[in-house]
Amino acid sequence: MKNTMKIFICRLFFLLFAGIAFSQNNTGYWQQKVDYKMDIDMNVDTNQYRGKQELIYTNNSPDTLHRIFYHLYFNAFQPGSEMDIRSQTISGSDSRVSDKISKLTPSEIGFIKVGSLTQDNILVVYEVVGTILEVTLNKPVFPGDSTLLKMEWIAQVPVQIRRSGRNNAEGVAYSMTQWYPKLAEYDFEGWHADPYIAREFHGVWGDFDVKITIDKDYTIGGSGYLQNPQEIGHGYQMPGQKTKRPKKGKYTWHFNAPDVHDFTWVADPDFIHDTYNGPNGVTLHFFYKNNPEIIDNWKNLQPITAKLMAYYNENIGAYPYKQYSVIQGGDGGMEYAMCTLISGERKFNSLVGVTSHEMAHSWFQFLLATNESKHEWMDEGFTSYISGWAMNEVMNQGKSNPTKRSYQGYNFLVKSGEEQPQTTHADRYASNRSYGISAYSKGAIFISQLGYVIGLENLKKTLKRYYADFKFKHPTPNDFIRVAEKVSGAELDWYLMDWTQTTNTIDYGIKSVITEEASIKITLERIGLMPMPIDLIVRYEDGTEESFYIPLQMMRSEKPNPDPNVKRTVLPDWAWAYPNYEFVISNGKKVKIITIDASNLMADINPDNNMFKVE
Repeated sequence: MKNTMKIFICRLFFLLFAGIAFSQNNTGYWQQKVDYKMDIDMNVDTNQYRGKQELIYTNNSPDTLHRIFYHLYFNAFQPGSEMDIRSQTISGSDSRVSDKISKLTPSEIGFIKVGSLTQDNILVVYEVVGTILEVTLNKPVFPGDSTLLKMEWIAQVPVQIRRSGRNNAEGVAYSMTQWYPKLAEYDFEGWHADPYIAREFHGVWGDFDVKITIDKDYTIGGSGYLQNPQEIGHGYQMPGQKTKRPKKGKYTWHFNAPDVHDFTWVADPDFIHDTYNGPNGVTLHFFYKNNPEIIDNWKNLQPITAKLMAYYNENIGAYPYKQYSVIQGGDGGMEYAMCTLISGERKFNSLVGVTSHEMAHSWFQFLLATNESKHEWMDEGFTSYISGWAMNEVMNQGKSNPTKRSYQGYNFLVKSGEEQPQTTHADRYASNRSYGISAYSKGAIFISQLGYVIGLENLKKTLKRYYADFKFKHPTPNDFIRVAEKVSGAELDWYLMDWTQTTNTIDYGIKSVITEEASIKITLERIGLMPMPIDLIVRYEDGTEESFYIPLQMMRSEKPNPDPNVKRTVLPDWAWAYPNYEFVISNGKKVKIITIDASNLMADINPDNNMFKVE
């Protein structure tokens, strides 16, 4: 009884202390941890597999948890699922899905059926609700405590329709993504037990120990480090090392993946497996079909992949793992832990492009693990921005602004009338097109335009510090903008709010130019609701140029001169509430052309009024 009372008092003290600390500093960061051990036995004849999972879940939150949730993603690939219905009813349905799920037969559907589930070796009560497993715990998990969850399940791999599945269009046997009962994330906003309807994912950081038993003819690539290469062969063993794998039947592949929030694997009996030395001792793995039409492209991809990784290391931060795999599988391209799945029957430039984009996701989503359901623009947009610049350098494209197409896409969205705020949940956009442009194009402009606001050098420093401060965490939009503020010294809450939380647009124009004998009076106007600082270039008739910078008052800062070779005059601040701004140039020179934002980095929706030619 005394021991019980001591435990009670200790827990009470911990909760009181945690509550006080949390109330005093509600920005204190914490994240949950989960360690998986899984044993998988795949039957390639039935396309079904049995799984055993031991999961140690550590509650690092200040809250006591009375229930937990798992994702059962494969259940989405069944007629009548939310993914099925939404794919048929959303405007601009994804042609890769459309009504295909509704036509799956019982042998083609996907499912995960839980056989047993225990908490600390005692059976628990659970309910399957679509793609979510709702579990009522036998005993609560207190702050700082861990619990052991054991599960046995049987699953069927669906015919490949979207990302996951078997026998994809290019003949890859198994693309095993989001394939296991995956614990949902719990953070400062609560549980994120989102049903699998269309978009992407959010997971708990932890370590994975996974054993996969499969027919001997199959080669596996994916997340983690192979622990038994001497037993496997298939290009994994060291030169001269003998392989001990059996001549028939099955064998077991054993992988460890530390500090990740997902585990993915792909298997095929006809894979070529190449390795290539990447930067900083990273081994790059390439798995692709033995198809004569694509082999040269995949061979030529390998040194370029190494260059892409080197670019991201330099411009974001060092890739922390010792392997990365580029794998033919799935559909299109999709990022996963320590690997990507891409369709492989592409022209060479397209193959490089998709690899560039998906590899960049290893930084923007898999190391800077934002919640993709709520902040999809942070991973897709940031990735689109940096991968465009990487391609520009590695492929010698010579583009002055590799993000130009993103601006075009964004302008199209604005004019379409379909734009929704970027705070919209990824599954709840009215159309696939508005989601795609908002996430990829408008997300990329958020970064590109920030370079206009605070200066390109400050933007580069921001990206590196963001990675240094938040890798292996779950950063939010506010986390990123606070880093940018610390680097630049500018106040940027207005930028985050207007660009991501509203559909306010940027539209500045040159309202009038009045020329007198020894001076010229210029009047600018703010037409759109979103504020911005203004860079103005004046070209004189004598061929010289001068820059005029109008700081935004609410920014409380001035950005560095973007071109030290051009004389810059810093004018008084422009407060947002004033629609017009006047200033006078009285240097005696005759003005030829006046241009707002000659860099074209500001996403002004009406550039026609940004230039004035003096007749």
